[in-house]
Amino acid sequence: MALDKGCFKIVSTGHFTPEGVLSNHDLEKIVDTTDEWITSRTGIKERRIVNGKNTSDLATIAAMNAIEKANYDKDKIDLIIVATFTAELRSPSMACRVQAKLGLDKPGILAFDINAACTGFIYGLNIAEKMMYSGSYKSALVIGAEVISKFTDYKDRNTCVLFGDGAGAMIIEKDESKEVIFNVQTKSDNDLILYVDDYVNMNGPKVYQFASRVIKSSVNGVLEYGNIDRSQIKKIIPHQANIRIIQSASKALKMPMESFYVNIHKYGNTSAASIPIALDEMLEEETMEAGDKVILVGFGAGLTSGACLLTF
Repeated sequence: MALDKGCFKIVSTGHFTPEGVLSNHDLEKIVDTTDEWITSRTGIKERRIVNGKNTSDLATIAAMNAIEKANYDKDKIDLIIVATFTAELRSPSMACRVQAKLGLDKPGILAFDINAACTGFIYGLNIAEKMMYSGSYKSALVIGAEVISKFTDYKDRNTCVLFGDGAGAMIIEKDESKEVIFNVQTKSDNDLILYVDDYVNMNGPKVYQFASRVIKSSVNGVLEYGNIDRSQIKKIIPHQANIRIIQSASKALKMPMESFYVNIHKYGNTSAASIPIALDEMLEEETMEAGDKVILVGFGAGLTSGACLLTF
């Protein structure tokens, strides 16, 4: 485990999900499945699908949503990190495309992508915090954005029911009064139980076993490292992969399901976009007081995993 402390304040969050909806009943018409089968095994009722937009478009709209919510001077941004595995171009990066689409042309901006699958947003926050702590950067825009529909085999009933498209963003600034704790790691996956070539490929039972274990260890890691009692946690925002995984984590951590924010029924698994979309929606629904603590926790191909404890 790579456990460490940092500090930053959350300036704003934002997200974007496409208007196109692919429901379970729609999938019944194209693959051998049923709404009952999908809902009972995954918790998903529908997912959003792009029409004419690319990953960088979704990322830019989510970024603008965060900027506009805070009436933030976008020219303050000097670091852009996009977590994705579904870039529409091999090069340049989606972060560079976002920079261009936002019109950020001042000297000194750094923009790049990372690929840590569904844990990508947490990895992105960790990298941004370290770069700001060094003193070189003052304002970071971290985005998770995916168009997984372009990498989904709609003939494979085991995977096509899971994934959707979307993007979430966060603007952060250095603030030593706002403690952040990270617990990130990668476990080698020699058997490639989860990978993407032309399409997403997954060994569902093995991914479930990995995810159920790692959510518990990741969350407990940040709590123990920060000497924080779980009763101090206002909410856990898990990667939205499968409701059964979240329920398993709830039982393992001895925390009620009410402690977990869940929106998987609306969007399915949006990989790196999953956590920032859920966080932004949670913040729209709940008021955070100074000192409130929220844990982000994710897992994905690699096998990557990580948790981040945020202090508001």
